[in-house]
Amino acid sequence: MLAKRIIPCLDVKDGRVVKGTKFVNLHDSGSAVELAYRYYKEGADELVFLDITATEEKRKTLIELVKEVGRVIRIPFTVGGGISSINDIENLLNAGADKVSLNSAIVQNPNLIDEASKKFGSQAVVAAIDIKKTNGGQKVYIKGGKQPTALEGLSWCKEVCERGAGEILLTSIDHDGTRQGYNVEFLSAVVNLVTIPVIASGGAGKKEHFLEAFEKAGVDACLAAGLFHYKELNILELKKYLADNNIRIRL
Repeated sequence: MLAKRIIPCLDVKDGRVVKGTKFVNLHDSGSAVELAYRYYKEGADELVFLDITATEEKRKTLIELVKEVGRVIRIPFTVGGGISSINDIENLLNAGADKVSLNSAIVQNPNLIDEASKKFGSQAVVAAIDIKKTNGGQKVYIKGGKQPTALEGLSWCKEVCERGAGEILLTSIDHDGTRQGYNVEFLSAVVNLVTIPVIASGGAGKKEHFLEAFEKAGVDACLAAGLFHYKELNILELKKYLADNNIRIRL
């Protein structure tokens, strides 16, 4: 069995790391390069960098910032935001990213998953899926959580897996920034449905929430942002706590 992973997330807007609640009310949290280096030294297993307004502002990810972050860390590095073509993916992988996170673009053009996994390998393709509870169940949202789609969360997770995505990064918008815990029920349903690793995102507030996601939902990794940015939780201390609770994790 593979070791479980702890992944800090850098949500970047205008070159700075920001954090909000339910994808709104964003506050500045510091320098992307400095935070990336800090998490690398603290023992993060991977790092996710999301240029959260790139798609909405119809522009590409900040390549120079990606290069700067890539230079200061030696762990797998996933980059997302504003990616809409094979060429965009190639540019980011060449700039230092190990994987790309695709969200709005693959909803609008699902074939991009097939093409990207064929060209770069499925391990380089992360399907980022943002879900929110509506009357019709858990629906998929795009454009930074601002635009609802007709897609149902579970069926979209199944489709991205079948098309060749290597991982699913699943964010519950309802839980994001609330510190009330991950959406364990839905995560568990996804884990039981797909054959690829699932990363939990949205809602971490304390060590116990990570343990719950690993034990009850069976996720492969847990992602968090604010808890780490504001030094409320140290990654190494979190990993020791998980190891003490029989979670297989790299220390």
